[in-house]
Amino acid sequence: MRTLFLNPPSFEGFDGGASSRWPATREIESYWYPVWLCYPAGMLPDSKVVDAPPHKISIEQTVAMASDFELLVLFTSTPGFHVDAQMAEMMKDRNPKLKVAFVGPPVTVEPEKCLRASRAIDFVVRREFDHQIVDFANGKPLSELPGVSYWKGDTVCHNPEGGYIENLDTLPWVSKVYQRDLDFRRYNVPFLLNPFLSFYTSRGCPAMCTFCLWPQTHSGHRWRLRSADDVASEVRWALENFPGLKEIFFDDDTFNYQKARTIELCKKLKPLNFTWSCTSRVTTDYETLKAMREAGCRLMIVGYESGDQQILKNIKKGATLDMAQRFTKNAHSLGLTIHADFIVGLPGETRESIRRTIDFAKKIDCETIQVSIAHPYPGTEFYDYVKKNNLITIDSMTDDQGHQLPNIIYHGLDRAELVEWVERFYGEYYFRPKAAWRVVRKAIFDNDERKRLYKEAREYLALRSKRKKFVADQRRQTPGVPAASAGD
Repeated sequence: MRTLFLNPPSFEGFDGGASSRWPATREIESYWYPVWLCYPAGMLPDSKVVDAPPHKISIEQTVAMASDFELLVLFTSTPGFHVDAQMAEMMKDRNPKLKVAFVGPPVTVEPEKCLRASRAIDFVVRREFDHQIVDFANGKPLSELPGVSYWKGDTVCHNPEGGYIENLDTLPWVSKVYQRDLDFRRYNVPFLLNPFLSFYTSRGCPAMCTFCLWPQTHSGHRWRLRSADDVASEVRWALENFPGLKEIFFDDDTFNYQKARTIELCKKLKPLNFTWSCTSRVTTDYETLKAMREAGCRLMIVGYESGDQQILKNIKKGATLDMAQRFTKNAHSLGLTIHADFIVGLPGETRESIRRTIDFAKKIDCETIQVSIAHPYPGTEFYDYVKKNNLITIDSMTDDQGHQLPNIIYHGLDRAELVEWVERFYGEYYFRPKAAWRVVRKAIFDNDERKRLYKEAREYLALRSKRKKFVADQRRQTPGVPAASAGD
């Protein structure tokens, strides 16, 4: 079956693919690669991957593609599911013979609900979907595919779960699919060197963070590794086949979870003499960081999440503030750059805990930060917590453009105040002389960087204006609620 693998158009600038940490529209336009879709696509030579958002492919253009394919595989997300279902219906109207499969976290958690949301969806694949999609496209019946839920007449059938893919070296290299179907110059992440490529060296994450979407719904907690030789071989091929490539990002749930494996991989990467970045936990020790730096590592995305020890305990982070400070000091002493991720609105959050987190962020002083609003995605322990304690609201988790909005309320912290704290966090962090100079210095000495920073500033200021309006609207609805400055 000629197969279309689709990351669909949705909100303007929305990035809901599996390689993004949160399915959302960013403060600054960013696009990650649709890595998960590219694995089965690499096993079907007659297939095509369409990543609509970064390639600016419209809904109308996408729907028109339906006539050229027999099977549609659409990667969906909780914020975008309703729009994705409408897309499937439109494509099936164009080509009634088109078979439609949905994959991604929502269909893993609530397969029957997703199928009943639209009869245009013929089947879904829970969790990993590589071999099931390939087998179906090659003629295997749905009844024989593990982890599949599907329509049989007016009944929804659920096949037993299958095991995870253990030998990741048997999977194709996604970089070859990128070259075949995608324009790698379309992918931009502000803190990475552009253009960049990203792919995985492992699947799954043993960490038990209660809020984290992917291990709890899609990739699993079982940590499975590609061999160091296979990773190095793909890197070598990518460096030879993507002219102008500036960086490779290893987008594992956690790249350096195990010391011995990380050091082994670094030994294979070092002779290739290239620049790379990765995800990291604060539990990584100095020796491992040193090996990474010597092998060409430039930057790490690090989930600090909170500067309050009790919050870290509540979310089962498996790390302490002392670890985080020691890790940051070690990384900076080696010349490694850190993009620090923080979250506002995790279980137990108060004004005081947010204040401690802002102060902690300024103390460790990483090069860039991202501040997200905590979202309890179905299928996570965090979601179970807010449901049990009646903290979740019926409000949307995104605005009409896909930007994050809170859909939880804590005692003394309403939706408006959580948004207000996010803005305050960014403002206090970046308007310090030291942090501001880091940004200005780049703009002074690099013309390309100056143009990029100007674009990013305009995007952020536009979003900041929208957030201020949201806060003002919420305040009018609930007068008398104090602003975020209270309790400082």
